[in-house]
Amino acid sequence: MACFIAPLVEAIAVTVIRKVNKQPTNILGRQLPALEKMLWGGTLMLIVDHVINGELTWKFPFFTALNELEGAQVMLREILVVGVPMAAVLTAAWIVWAILKESRKPLNQTN
Repeated sequence: MACFIAPLVEAIAVTVIRKVNKQPTNILGRQLPALEKMLWGGTLMLIVDHVINGELTWKFPFFTALNELEGAQVMLREILVVGVPMAAVLTAAWIVWAILKESRKPLNQTN
């Protein structure tokens, strides 16, 4: 119900880092836009999924779990157990992809 919070926070952080770092010089910095798109796209897909499944609504408190007595604990556990590992695996896959992509470029090419 709230697993999208972890990739959402990471997407916001990556967006800020990319905007601050205008001329990246390292391998991962040059491939940051791809991670940003993956995180924002995944977050959007998860939000749509949670809306369709009725776990997320358009009225306060937005998360249906918060209507229950211990709903906040359930949400926090889902963020930590599902959301954080999901974002970590996505980031690890992006790192492997970025390194492989950079290793295939000719030496005189930067993008």
